[in-house]
Amino acid sequence: MGQDSSCKIRAPVTTPGSRRQERNPVDRKPHLTDPCWSSDAGCAAEASAVGGCRPSPPPEERPRRRAELADGVAWPCFCCLDVYLLPCICGWISKWEIQLSGPDFEGFFIQARDADDLDSPAVGSFVLVDRRHSQLLTCGRTMNSAVSHTSKAKKKVVKVYWIAPGVAPKRVRFLATVVKKYKTFWVKIPGPDVSQPNVPFSTTPLYTTSEAVSTSHSVSYLTKPFNASGCGNTKFCLRNPSNCDPESASCFFLSFRQEKRSVVIEMSGASEGYLAFALSYDQWMGDDDAYLCINKDHHVSVSTAYLKGRSPPVLDSKNALEDVSWRLADGVLQCSFRRNISLPTYKGRFNMNASYYIFLADGEASEGGPIYKHHRQPLITNGMYNVTGIPQDIGGSRSPRLIKAHGALMFVAWISTVSIGVVVARFFKPVWSHSFLFGKEIWFQVHRMLMLTTIMLTSFSFVLPFIYRGGWSKQAGFHPYLGCTVMALTIFQPLMAGFRPSPHAPRRQLFNWFHWSIGTTARILAVVTMFLGMDLPALDLPDPWDTYTMIGFVAWHVGTDALLEIHSYYLIRKVELIEDDRVQILQSLTSAEAEGNLFKQIVLTIYICGNIIFLVAFLAAINQV
Repeated sequence: MGQDSSCKIRAPVTTPGSRRQERNPVDRKPHLTDPCWSSDAGCAAEASAVGGCRPSPPPEERPRRRAELADGVAWPCFCCLDVYLLPCICGWISKWEIQLSGPDFEGFFIQARDADDLDSPAVGSFVLVDRRHSQLLTCGRTMNSAVSHTSKAKKKVVKVYWIAPGVAPKRVRFLATVVKKYKTFWVKIPGPDVSQPNVPFSTTPLYTTSEAVSTSHSVSYLTKPFNASGCGNTKFCLRNPSNCDPESASCFFLSFRQEKRSVVIEMSGASEGYLAFALSYDQWMGDDDAYLCINKDHHVSVSTAYLKGRSPPVLDSKNALEDVSWRLADGVLQCSFRRNISLPTYKGRFNMNASYYIFLADGEASEGGPIYKHHRQPLITNGMYNVTGIPQDIGGSRSPRLIKAHGALMFVAWISTVSIGVVVARFFKPVWSHSFLFGKEIWFQVHRMLMLTTIMLTSFSFVLPFIYRGGWSKQAGFHPYLGCTVMALTIFQPLMAGFRPSPHAPRRQLFNWFHWSIGTTARILAVVTMFLGMDLPALDLPDPWDTYTMIGFVAWHVGTDALLEIHSYYLIRKVELIEDDRVQILQSLTSAEAEGNLFKQIVLTIYICGNIIFLVAFLAAINQV
């Protein structure tokens, strides 16, 4: 239904729905191949609040109306899209419950748009109630601006929450696309128009921290998002990506600004659950001074905590933070607070005038507030910094250096050296059969050099994750198991080559088959292992870019291999058709060989250039994480 090309909708039911979902409901009548689902077709409950928040009415008292098309024809075969305002949370923030209900359906897609311009980008952000049946999508630049299904399991009711943005249109309309089955679906079902409560912003305290954390300090709502002005001049900033704008949903931002004997801290990032940063004496989680901003049912509690080992953080019973304020808008969580540079009476609080590694993490939180482990590696500074010293504007990395080195070396080995070495051995024996280097044919020396380089790179890279983890990783899935298998095959291959029979020995053919099959198996498993490793939390290259790029490399290699195979077959057939004249045969063979050698050399040059491009792309991505 959306006009944003960046919004990816996973439809379990086929292309028909996805092909037609862009069309306006006025132009697209619903399918009538089945009986109507409900006699109350397309009903929707209207709700708008004027003058402030009010309690949500019980379902039986919610006003209903028919959702009609522009030409006045009611949607004939669907259910209800209910929208109603929940009780006030704080100030003018409005939280709406959206409920899509009716007979069994498989797929759905819900968005909110400007009622006066339905082709405009989506507005507001959604919060899930049931993660088993619904998922958040990002359309355009607005985080969590749409909701869709997770599977084609039958559903009768879907409920989500919608949070109005800070700057919203006068009227907002909810639109739903629903799929009953393969050929039966409805596109852009219009829901009710709603308006934001017309309540002026209040600067009085809006919310105090949770019952588990006692505090005497008030909490207020931020009136505008953070900005990066002053970074490196008047305040110390940590940003990911580097130089990003904290107003952007893709930016994770942490700043420290010293004011006399205290430090004002700002933290921002896209998160449905929590944001947290910690000060540490090393780059490992444990025995750290942590600060958390936790989204609890659209309230944000800000508290201090102590990290002990890899256990969940222990929230402090006494809060040492002052001037706490926060903001939730368009899927971005922002919080600000002040703490004294030295807090001798608070156990576990580090002095802010010393140097530390800085961690910045995000993750999910349950409805009651308890947080879950971050689903990706925290952002960690590459060195120790004093945030009250000289202001700096730095970045960090979500991937440890040893893991980056592991990934980079494996990409060099299995994208460049081994691939080129295999192509040379397979197709360039006749090309360089009369050229020698150190007493051996050039093709063999090039092949051996590249394969020995692959073995050295793989062996060195193989030990790095074990050094980083201090042993076996139980959270890396099949990646380490496949990696060990590839390492074993990589070592076995040259050992077997050392005992190869002479070219005319009876067992030479058997050796050739074993050598080829083990090498091919190692290469296939290496590609699968890289596919799995790219998305592990310790590296986590950009998705889905990494998958598409790896698929592109595989297609590039297979395509080159197929092209050279076809060319070899064509060359053989051309020689077989030469006339039966000895002079003519010799002349034709020489000419055919010359043409074939030139073609192969051109293809090899292009292939190496393509491999280098893929390799540089992956190395650049590793450098950015």
